[in-house]
Amino acid sequence: MIYIFDIISVLKDIYDPEIPIDIYELGLIYDIRIENNNNIKIIMTLTTPNCPVADILPNEVKFKILNIKNVKNVEVILTFYPNWTYEMMSEVARLELKLF
Repeated sequence: MIYIFDIISVLKDIYDPEIPIDIYELGLIYDIRIENNNNIKIIMTLTTPNCPVADILPNEVKFKILNIKNVKNVEVILTFYPNWTYEMMSEVARLELKLF
């Protein structure tokens, strides 16, 4: 069985190269779906549409989640709706970046 906690744990080990916060706390992950056949669907965004890691970050998410036991396939869907803003960051991320 695959647990959402396992996926979030992997996502918290992936960092945006421009902001020293993991992509989960940054609010770049919009949705995580675990389907019955052990396929995972991740809907995510980037800080900007012309982010220099636009080709790299989604692939990193895919391959790291594929390493979770029992995961058969991972689909990463990149969207820019809604556009990412600082308000999407978790309280943890805001505290770390001293945005309060």
